[in-house]
Amino acid sequence: MVMALVSAGCGSAARPQSPSGDSAQEQQKLLVWDWKSGEPAAADYIEKAKADFAKRHPGLTVEFVAQPFDQYYTLLGTAIQAGKGPDVMLFNGGGQIRDRVDALLPLDQYVAEDKSRLAGWDAFSKDGKTYAAPVTLQGHPIYYNKALYEKAGLDPADPPKTWDEFVSGCAAVKKATGATCFALGNKEGAGIQFFLSGLGSGVLTPQEYDDWIAGKRDWTSPHVRRIFELWKEAGDKGLNNDGANSTAMFTDIFRVFETGKAAHIIGLMSDVGHWKDFGEFLPPDKIGVMQAPVVTDGATPSLPYDGGIGYAVAKWTKDPALAADLVRSLTSTDALTAFYAKAGAIASDTTIDFAQAGPAVAAIASEIKTGRPALHVALSSKTLDLMGRLSQQLLSGSTTVDKVVEQLAASDRAS
Repeated sequence: MVMALVSAGCGSAARPQSPSGDSAQEQQKLLVWDWKSGEPAAADYIEKAKADFAKRHPGLTVEFVAQPFDQYYTLLGTAIQAGKGPDVMLFNGGGQIRDRVDALLPLDQYVAEDKSRLAGWDAFSKDGKTYAAPVTLQGHPIYYNKALYEKAGLDPADPPKTWDEFVSGCAAVKKATGATCFALGNKEGAGIQFFLSGLGSGVLTPQEYDDWIAGKRDWTSPHVRRIFELWKEAGDKGLNNDGANSTAMFTDIFRVFETGKAAHIIGLMSDVGHWKDFGEFLPPDKIGVMQAPVVTDGATPSLPYDGGIGYAVAKWTKDPALAADLVRSLTSTDALTAFYAKAGAIASDTTIDFAQAGPAVAAIASEIKTGRPALHVALSSKTLDLMGRLSQQLLSGSTTVDKVVEQLAASDRAS
């Protein structure tokens, strides 16, 4: 199903067997920073990528240093200010990489033959240049617990289509099982990002959605305001689990959903907080995926997704072609297939067949062709940080929707 997204590539392009000139003598090691390589689920992926690279560059060492994610961009910022550090580095798509492209090498000349095989490039591009190759597709499906639906007398094969139906169904689940409507973790301020992107296509009109992604965001729109009203209402009306502002998104909140304490969660489709994680607690046939309930007449719900994570090359690397070739190994079909098989990541490689992984993955894959970029990815990292803090204040009742929208509009204009 994913193969329908774009035409499949013709395989890996021919690449140089070794670096040339003085750089071959100087560049005996490539240093990679990320936050994935230390995870057991990524071990096979890293080994496949290293083996692919070693075939063409014997004798060169590749060292992966897994940094803690909560400190990653701070550490990276220090390296960028110093103008030295890793040769290759991992980024989230969107604002995190776009805000740092001055320190990165455009990769277009090196990855041209990968463009048709991999999807998700836009999240790693700015001003027509590509700065990282996508490893995963990241999106925000709304997962639901079919077992809780059954206990509440709801049809698990027919999830609610409108917001009113959704809230009514949540009330039925609460009465029958005690489970809340949403599992929400907003300790890091990330919950609002998931909420905005997961539910936004059911609130904004198609034109408003397109304008938002294109950078023509109208923060005075009543539909934009409505998204933040829903965020506040969900907290005020008890639709969320207790202590949302003190519950970490990664990975505490996912346990709330997995253990049946909440009927829904706006999760991920990469390698954490997704169908494979949930499968440790819920049978695959009990994990549902639904579209955003319609709040505004004329809204067209769609799967929000972009490139998830991708590897970039630092400007200060001694041999750009060599570092870029490592990026290509990290996005090779064999490596990405291993990442999907072990971690459950929806990899960027469109030649991988995900349809056999279960009904939740099949549902996600079927929506990729008509999916649209996630709303929060279009915002700068500074605006996202501000939105996280303001979202916590909204849940605690210490600010108003009008003040939040006004501040976000100002931050967005400044960015």
